[in-house]
Order: sequence, then structure tokens, then C-alpha cells
Amino acid sequence: MMVSMTSMDWQAVLVDLLNTTPVVEGAATDALADDVAARSWLRAHGAVGEELDDVRWVRDDLQRVVRGERGPAVLDDYLDGVRQVPRIDADGLTWSLGDSVSWPARVVLAWGDLATDSPGRLRPCANDECRLFLLDRTRSGTARWCSMSACGNRMKARRHYSRTTGRSPTPRN
Repeated sequence: MMVSMTSMDWQAVLVDLLNTTPVVEGAATDALADDVAARSWLRAHGAVGEELDDVRWVRDDLQRVVRGERGPAVLDDYLDGVRQVPRIDADGLTWSLGDSVSWPARVVLAWGDLATDSPGRLRPCANDECRLFLLDRTRSGTARWCSMSACGNRMKARRHYSRTTGRSPTPRN
């Protein structure tokens, strides 16, 4: 299935990319580590013909930036050659990206749009044992966990246990 680059929800693609390194049964995993599985994932996310290493690098850099481990300037190289193209139509002048913009650049641009329009809404899960990220779409902007049914419930249960017994539970995933 060929996915149009212009019709993609790049914010959703960004979050999906960030979440390709989950913890499964207590062990860190990488959905892009295996080349065959990575190509399948990329095809489903509109990245046909991209270099796997480029996609892995942009993912790793974006994860570091969102976690606050690196500054956003580390993403500059992915935007080399990105230009906006003016178009005139019935609505007047509009600007769009050319078709030659790489997939990693589009994901970085999606991150930039989120950082500008919704600062702080893209963040790591508050569960220290979880490696997933969330895009907080709540009105109050206070979502903390990637999933309320998994991490949220687990963290609330731990806090309750700690309050009622006076000690911390043994962490499990």
C-alpha cells in the first residue's frame, strides 16, 4: 500500500516513530532493529525507499530531544535542503514543501510544528520503566502516561501501596 506523503498525519507518524523502542515484558526492544520488520514498518508509515540507518538516527535523535537529553540543534542536519515552494491558486499564495523532502525531514518538521504550536505536549511517559512517548491532547495539558490502563494504573497503584504500607513496591513491568 502506497501512502501519500502529503496526506500523512505527521504528528501521528512522529509519535509512532518515537514509540518503536518499547519495553516488552521488562526488556527494551526496538521495532526497527530487524531490517525486514523495519522496512514493513516504514512502508506502513510512508517511508518507501528511505535508508534504514537514517530513520533509526532521526528516531534516536528525536527521542533524546524530547527527553531533554540533547538540544534541538541536533536535528538541524535532517533539514538540509528543505525549501518551501510558493504556489498561486484561487485562494491566493500558499507555501508547501516540495516533493523531494525526505521522510526524516518531514518527521523533524512535525516535531518542530508541535514544539511551536503545542509546547510541552509531546513528552516521555512519566513511568520511569516505560520508554514510550505521548502526545497530550487533553484540554488541561496534564496527561502523564502513555496509557492510563497500563502505566497510569500501575503508577497509581504503586503510589497507593506506598501510602498505605509506608514502603515502595518492587517495580515490575
